[in-house]
Amino acid sequence: MKNKNLQTEIDASYLYKQLADHEPDPLVAKVFQQMSEIEGGHVKAFAAKANVPADQLPGPSWRARTFNIIGKIFGYDYVLGVLMDTEKTLSKAIIATKEQNKMAITGSETSHVKILRSILDKEPAVSGTQMARFEKRHRSVGGNAIRAAVLGGNDGLVSNFSLVMGVAGASPSQEGVLLAGSAGLLAGALSMALGEWISVKSSQELYENQMQLEMDELETNPEGEKKEIALIYMAKGIPEDQAHQMAASIMNDPAQAHELLVKEELGINAEELKGSALEAALYSFFLFALGAVIPVLPFMFTSGIKALVISVVGSAIGLFLIGAAITLFTGRNVWFSGGRQMLFGLLAAAITFGIGRLIGVAIA
Repeated sequence: MKNKNLQTEIDASYLYKQLADHEPDPLVAKVFQQMSEIEGGHVKAFAAKANVPADQLPGPSWRARTFNIIGKIFGYDYVLGVLMDTEKTLSKAIIATKEQNKMAITGSETSHVKILRSILDKEPAVSGTQMARFEKRHRSVGGNAIRAAVLGGNDGLVSNFSLVMGVAGASPSQEGVLLAGSAGLLAGALSMALGEWISVKSSQELYENQMQLEMDELETNPEGEKKEIALIYMAKGIPEDQAHQMAASIMNDPAQAHELLVKEELGINAEELKGSALEAALYSFFLFALGAVIPVLPFMFTSGIKALVISVVGSAIGLFLIGAAITLFTGRNVWFSGGRQMLFGLLAAAITFGIGRLIGVAIA
């Protein structure tokens, strides 16, 4: 565990350094550099505790280097999102463990996201515009996007692999397997795309409706809304008189008052509503199709046992790679995670193949 913690800190320091080196904004780059130095201090502390000499410290892990490659190809916003997600998860795990063992929560367990936010707040040169840009970037991309890509490909591969094997078990006909596999690919991809579009669009419409209701309340009952704003400030620890003064001041700008109420009362971040439902649907479609096409491809060029074997081998490799990719987020052993994913996927395909064979025999 000690070596794992040491490696985690080494990776974090390395990735923050990469963010700093590739950040065009010098002020935000300075923040990333400070984060890298903080993580570097943690590395020294863990190394001393584990009795690891400075000249024997390991370099960045394959995971960190992989994320760096992803950053070079798709942009370092993805790396920032992954770092934020990872640190939030780690901090929650530490707090949960302490609560379970009835240990005192000191406050030091909170994620480095708060440290980063503190650095930004204390850096006078960082403008509000830069802060908003930074917040938008680390919320909208990163770990969630990469994780969605991995899971989308996994859904397509597992479901269509099982379908293809089921049909192949029932009938060795190349045309039948190819037709079923292609139909499964399109049906699954379209279903995923439509589901994602509905999810994003309905959320946007719900939040937009709540925001409009809040604006209507602000226009029809300004005094009541002013009291609500004052209560929001008081809940943050601001004295009552000062809270009422601040509420009266912000009510002079209805747009600003509405933004505050939407954020504090409704818990809605307006920036998150700007995501495209169509874009999310297209991503879901292509990610699902990317996984689903693997078991179908061999039947496009050959038939019989040869196509079946190639399909199984190709799908098994795909399943292993997906399992290995998941370790980017879980930190588990690559061979264990990849092997487990491959085993479960092959088991599901074997079951559907057996069922298909039984049905085929019964029909014959």
